[in-house]
Amino acid sequence: MNLYNEIRSQPEVLRHSFTHNSERVKEIARHLAGRDVQYAFIAARGTSDNAARYAKYLWGAENGLPVALATPSLFSLYDRPPRLAGALVIGISQSGQSPDIVNVLVEGRRQGRPTLAITNEPDSPLAQTADFVIDIQAGEEKAVAATKTYTTQLLAIAMLSTAVADDSTRWQALEQLPDWIAAVLRQDEHIAALAPRYRYMDQCVVMGRGYNYATAFEWSLKLKELTYVIAEPYSSADFRHGPIAVVDQGFPVLAVAPDGAVYADMLALLQKLTSENQAELLVISDRPEALDLAIAPIPLPAGIPEWLTPLVSIVPGQLFSYYLTAVKGYNTEAPRGLNKVTKTV
Repeated sequence: MNLYNEIRSQPEVLRHSFTHNSERVKEIARHLAGRDVQYAFIAARGTSDNAARYAKYLWGAENGLPVALATPSLFSLYDRPPRLAGALVIGISQSGQSPDIVNVLVEGRRQGRPTLAITNEPDSPLAQTADFVIDIQAGEEKAVAATKTYTTQLLAIAMLSTAVADDSTRWQALEQLPDWIAAVLRQDEHIAALAPRYRYMDQCVVMGRGYNYATAFEWSLKLKELTYVIAEPYSSADFRHGPIAVVDQGFPVLAVAPDGAVYADMLALLQKLTSENQAELLVISDRPEALDLAIAPIPLPAGIPEWLTPLVSIVPGQLFSYYLTAVKGYNTEAPRGLNKVTKTV
């Protein structure tokens, strides 16, 4: 039950992380203001890489900061790192143990760039390498599948964005996150009841766009590692460029479509998939038009700013993945072939 309990713990975990890190993140933002930071260069793997995708949208939109995702093998296996002039070099890792992520920060420091670690292990090699550390304070995560460490990584990214912008309204929105997530968790029984319908699902697509492009990737990862379903993530734009051809009658499409700048595009594609392709939709949204298209609707609370929806919308995805794993008869705590800490070079 570790995985289930860790999913359920997220309102309190995020509240604690926010309280613990508010002043620390503001201090980091003040230090960075005096450095020549022209873009962020992020090294991450797995779930942490999906958190980095969120940073690409959030820091780009709210802070005007371009974000590049590192290719760690250039720093390790090829030993040919790129020039990092103007970069804030960031490593995101739950354990802070993977040598390839650490190597990126080592090279960043060698090139004289500021370095930041976002991790759940403040004494890890990654944290010891970095100039600045955000300890996400998620507590021990016993389940192999990451849940609370993912949402606290997203929170760290959102807090740093807000601190750099020095926006009091956005700080107030961040304080509401635990209540929004608690509201989603009150749908536990509803989400559990959806899972048996998908007992025999062996492939699907997971869609999200904009800020929730990261959610599509993270939800599909949870489905792959826990339920062994071949779940492929797409943006609604990319999906139109060829992959839509795989969808025929009854093909499962899982979509994250909250209100915001990309909602109209997501809704148009979902309407097309139901009317022309006869797809089966599972939809997470706060908009009734999108939910009405779904065989399996999961409502979100109203009023969440679009930039914060990834921290809330992934939670029903986590719960659905948990229940589907149990329905399929698989071990929710020990997915085959996986360890809690993965070290790559």
